[in-house]
Amino acid sequence: MEKKRVFIVGGGAAGLMAAIMASRAGAAVTVLEHNDRPGRKICATGNGKCNLTNLERPSDAYRGTNPGFAEKALEQFPVEKTIEFFSELGIYTVNKNGYLYPRSGQAASVTEVLCMEAASLKVKQKTNVHVTQVFWEQGIWKLRIDGWIYEADAVILANGSCASNIPGSDGSGYEIAKALGHRVIPPLPVLTGLKCQALNDFQGQKKKGNPFQLWAGVRTEGELTLLIEGKPMRKQRGELQLTEYGISGIPVFQLSSYAVRAVSIGKDVQIRIDFLPGFSKEELHGCLEDRKKACPYKNTRQMLTGLFPDKLINVLCQAADLENAIREFPLKVISGLDFKQAQVCSGGVDTDEIYPDTMESRLHPGLYFAGELVDIDGACGGYNLQWAWSSGAAAGFHAAKEKK
Repeated sequence: MEKKRVFIVGGGAAGLMAAIMASRAGAAVTVLEHNDRPGRKICATGNGKCNLTNLERPSDAYRGTNPGFAEKALEQFPVEKTIEFFSELGIYTVNKNGYLYPRSGQAASVTEVLCMEAASLKVKQKTNVHVTQVFWEQGIWKLRIDGWIYEADAVILANGSCASNIPGSDGSGYEIAKALGHRVIPPLPVLTGLKCQALNDFQGQKKKGNPFQLWAGVRTEGELTLLIEGKPMRKQRGELQLTEYGISGIPVFQLSSYAVRAVSIGKDVQIRIDFLPGFSKEELHGCLEDRKKACPYKNTRQMLTGLFPDKLINVLCQAADLENAIREFPLKVISGLDFKQAQVCSGGVDTDEIYPDTMESRLHPGLYFAGELVDIDGACGGYNLQWAWSSGAAAGFHAAKEKK
C-alpha cells in the first residue's frame, strides 16, 4: 500500500517532532523549512542550553484564550514520554530544580538528534523553502512555493510565530491559516521585558524625569504584583533587571503574557515592586529605624548603602515616602518589547477551531496544527518546548493515520 503523504510546514521543535512521529506511524513525510537548516530556534533556547521541559507544572504553566485546550496533547505525550524519547535519541538530561537540560549543555545537541532521527526514518528535509499558500483542490492538499506545487494527503502547519530574532520567524503561518478560514487571535510578544513609566503621582516624587535612566543595569531581588484595572491579579518573585525602558528578568517574563494582553485591549495595567520582599510594613519601618539609630551620622542615601544597589538608592531617595517606595514602587505598563526581543507569542490560531486530541482543524479534514502557531503559550521553564513536543507528537501521529 502506498504510504500516506504528510507535509509539514516548519522544521522547528514542533515540526521535527511531528515529522518523527508521522514517519514512525508509517507516513511518507516531508518537512519544508524556511531557513537554511531545521531547528535554528531550538539552538537559541535557554541561552543556548535548551530547557527541554520541566518536572513541575504550576496551574498557570499554559496560557491562552483557552489554556485547558493544551491538556489533551499533554496527556498523550507528557513529560515522562519526552524524557524517554530524548533519552532513546541520546540526550541525557540534567535536573536543575525541576528544569531539565541536555547534559552536553548545548541546545544544538537537541536539534542534531532530532534531525538524525528524522533522517534515519527517511524524512525528507527541504530547506530554504518558503510556503506561500496551502489549499485543497481536486481531493488533495497542495502547497505552493516559488515555482512549484507539492501535493499531500495531510498537512501540518508548524511554522511558529513572529517572536525571536531568528531569521524566518515571520508569522507567515498566521496568514496561511487565515487564508484557509481560520481565526487568528492577534499575536503579541511575551516572555519579554515590559516598557513602563513611573506614575506621575509617585508619592510626591522630588525630581521630575524618567527614573529608569538612573537604575538601568541594576539586578536586584524583588517581588512584583500585577494589577489590572486596579485589582491585584498575580505575584512573582525573583531577580529583577532594571532597565532604561522599565523592567525585565524571569519574574517579569512570567507576568508579561497577562500584562501585554490586558494592555492590548485598553485596560489599565500597573506593577508594584517590593524591593524588600518578606518584610512587613512594620518590619521595614523597624529595620530603617534601627539603621538610623546605629549610625545617626548618615543621611538617607548613606543609610541605605548595603541594603540596595547604589543606582537603585538614587531612585528611591527621590521619593517623598521612602518606605512606601521600597515596598510598592509603582509602574504603569505601556507595552512589551517588540517581537524580535520576545521568546514566544501570545495568541495564534484559535483553539476553538482545532480538535484538542488530534490537533486537526475542525474546518478542514487533513489539516493539522502544532506548536507556537496555536493560541497556547507557556511560562518560562521549558513549558513552551513541552507544548511543541506534545502538540507535534499528537499532530504527527494522527496526521499519519490512514483515512477511514
